[in-house]
Amino acid sequence: MDKIAVVFPGVGYNKDRPLLYYAGKLAVSYGYRLVHVDFTGLDWSKEKLKDQTFLRETMEKCMVMTEDALADSGDLNGADVVFISKSIGTLVATAYAAKKNINARQICFSPLEAIGEYISEQGGILFYGDADPYADYRAIEQAAEDKDLETRRVFGGNHSLETGNVFEDMENLKIMMQLTAGYFGG
Repeated sequence: MDKIAVVFPGVGYNKDRPLLYYAGKLAVSYGYRLVHVDFTGLDWSKEKLKDQTFLRETMEKCMVMTEDALADSGDLNGADVVFISKSIGTLVATAYAAKKNINARQICFSPLEAIGEYISEQGGILFYGDADPYADYRAIEQAAEDKDLETRRVFGGNHSLETGNVFEDMENLKIMMQLTAGYFGG
């Protein structure tokens, strides 16, 4: 069975930033073929993440870019698929899986509150910070509870899941990657 991991970036948080970079490296180390979705030509602004009109319009554009990026990726419905996502990418990844009926396990870093509308119970983990100004952690906890999903709360974590203490951030990153490995079979 083909093993595919797809990385969905966030606003200003691309595949080379720590959460997505190391999750991608883990995927490859477990034998997954890594595919990157790239969202380009958008009016990115973190402040707009709470604007529902902006989110809806941006999601539509990102869904088209996702279709294009995954067009040559093979049969995602017949593969072992893991979606790795950050911020707005969490909405796109979960909405795309629902739309295409892809049984993808979801690894979501800093999901936005609206994720509850899209994510299914097929397996996933939500990593979130309780000091994230772009998503209410209580709404994320509720979505996870409703869908019986695993969560990992970063106490004092912002939208990048950082606390401001470098050593604490490195320890949190290690824990998040250990939990992430479990979604690849580790």
